[in-house]
Amino acid sequence: MAELKLKSQTGRTTGSRATRRLRNGGQVPGVLYGLDSEPIALSVEFSELRRVLSTDAALNALIDLEVDGTSYLSLVKELQRHPVRNDVIHVDFVRIDATAELSVDVPVVLEGEAKKVTDENGMVDQVLFSLTIFSSPDRIPNELVVDISGLELNDAIRVSDIALPEGVRTEVDPEEAVAVGSVTRSTMEAMAAEEAAEAADAVASAPVAAPAGDD
Repeated sequence: MAELKLKSQTGRTTGSRATRRLRNGGQVPGVLYGLDSEPIALSVEFSELRRVLSTDAALNALIDLEVDGTSYLSLVKELQRHPVRNDVIHVDFVRIDATAELSVDVPVVLEGEAKKVTDENGMVDQVLFSLTIFSSPDRIPNELVVDISGLELNDAIRVSDIALPEGVRTEVDPEEAVAVGSVTRSTMEAMAAEEAAEAADAVASAPVAAPAGDD
């Protein structure tokens, strides 16, 4: 099923010093687990890992991971990065059953122009950047595209508005917002200033009551 193949090496020595030597040699330490099987400590070439993750599927790419001559259908479950250099310092692979439904996070991408929002000096605020979906491995979409052209000010596009591909479902609340048409701060300040000016004009133009005369 997976077109991406990645070879690994097993038998790595654990410990910070051994791990540092691996990384200095262009290897990334990792582990393969899942499907009720024993975890396997391994390492992969960083350049090869980067290659299989550079497709449109990114972290949801299906990988045939070769371990001691046996290939396992897998996904990258987690990439751990150095907090300063941002280098990949560890990778977790999870075994995948090709016939079973699995849960993954898929990026949400906005497309189109929300003209009704921009015409009123508003802005589109994306609040949901990925959606957790359930799908068989061969139906995982690379991304979910949401058309915002019909969005209006003070309105929202919600999870229920996302067109999911056939065989893909989500358990996320359908009312959860994906993108919102919001008034910008500068527009709100301008509206407030305009309202204050109108209120001042109304006070200034109001007739002044004549003082009561002496009886």
